[in-house]
Amino acid sequence: MKALSAPLSSGAIALTVLAVAIFVLSSCKTGPINLFKAASPHEQYERKLVNSGLHKSAMGLSWINEGRERLEKAVPIKLPYLEKGYFAAEEVGAAAFSFRLTKGQELQAKLSRVPADGFMIYMDLWELQDNGTLKLLAAADTLGLALKTSISRTATYVLRLQPELLIAGSYTLELAYGPSLAYPLKTSGRNQIQSFFGDGRDANSRKHEGIDVFAPLRTPVLAIAAGTITRVNENNLGGRVVWMRPDGQDYTLYYAHLDEQIAREGERVNVGDTIGLIGNTGNAKNTAPHLHFGIYTSGGAVDPLPFIAPVSIKFREVAVSLGVLHTSMRTSAAAVLSDYAPMSGAAALKQGTVVHINAATGNNYRVNLPDGSMGYLKASQLVPVTRPMERYTVREPETPVFSRPTTIAAVKQTLKAGEVVSILGTFGAYRLISDANKQTGWIK
Repeated sequence: MKALSAPLSSGAIALTVLAVAIFVLSSCKTGPINLFKAASPHEQYERKLVNSGLHKSAMGLSWINEGRERLEKAVPIKLPYLEKGYFAAEEVGAAAFSFRLTKGQELQAKLSRVPADGFMIYMDLWELQDNGTLKLLAAADTLGLALKTSISRTATYVLRLQPELLIAGSYTLELAYGPSLAYPLKTSGRNQIQSFFGDGRDANSRKHEGIDVFAPLRTPVLAIAAGTITRVNENNLGGRVVWMRPDGQDYTLYYAHLDEQIAREGERVNVGDTIGLIGNTGNAKNTAPHLHFGIYTSGGAVDPLPFIAPVSIKFREVAVSLGVLHTSMRTSAAAVLSDYAPMSGAAALKQGTVVHINAATGNNYRVNLPDGSMGYLKASQLVPVTRPMERYTVREPETPVFSRPTTIAAVKQTLKAGEVVSILGTFGAYRLISDANKQTGWIK
């Protein structure tokens, strides 16, 4: 059974289809539409809707509102994250996910679509500010296939997906994080890093302002970004050191305890260029050879580990049926609508609660409740609504059947006393029914 989320009427869809067709044709020409170059693809599309008057249509207004509401109601997830989903042409859909990222990491978002042509999904990344507002940070280009962004602030981030109007298709989303800079040695391994930022030094009289990467004496030390060597000198703590400023960044890289400095002050380097050889100069003369690596900003030292730490990305593959995407199901027993990271309780659901299946991830489905709430349910907790829970005989002389589980929704039909219907599921005080003609709706 298809989703029961009250799609627009056929008349409204027909009018919008015609308007969208005119809109698409006109948007391919040079005309009065005023698009700023700095606008994201999503913003450009919204401006086209407004400039063409489509924002006054039910579907156009719904598209604008849905995109904004999803940002406010993003579901929390834990990276790495993989989901497979479906957007229907007759409905206005969007999805948004929130997650924590650390300064120095790089977000890696990959989106694949079927069909690849003619099915546009806008993907953009937002940063949650201290005042609770969201700031647009980055957006995928019009190909909409990938997005990589270096993270300059430890915070909560929101990634939003929203397709264009009246276009259907499926997608696969992969979200992961990794280091924003390369590794300073030719071969990388977390076990090489044996001393960390903030560790006590000299009987805890000072804090370690970097990390120590251990390797054999005179192992080549590499530039981890393209940039300029700003200083090559010696000091009591670091011994032979090299300072480097990456292009376009507001921080400086610090390489210390080198046995030999190869790069020269003012030299331009690229990723992988050798700038020195590992040693134990300075105050490391009584330790095994290693690289002390630090990162300094105008506010002082920051933890360099997220900038370079190797990350093994292992996605949890989808292990449930995709055949139920864009359908309605119900809970087979009392269940908990959960956040994904971790699967913690968000809302208790009664047996028989109707949900709309949006996407699949691991052993779970991402679902919507009829009131718009979103979360995750285990596939094992759901059964199709096509299997009636029970038969019900209407008792009242006239019982209105609503398009949604609320009395302010449109009335689809009126049932007479004595009519027998199938109860497919429930939501609050409402029951989803199917009549003798297989017409569905909600009764109270």
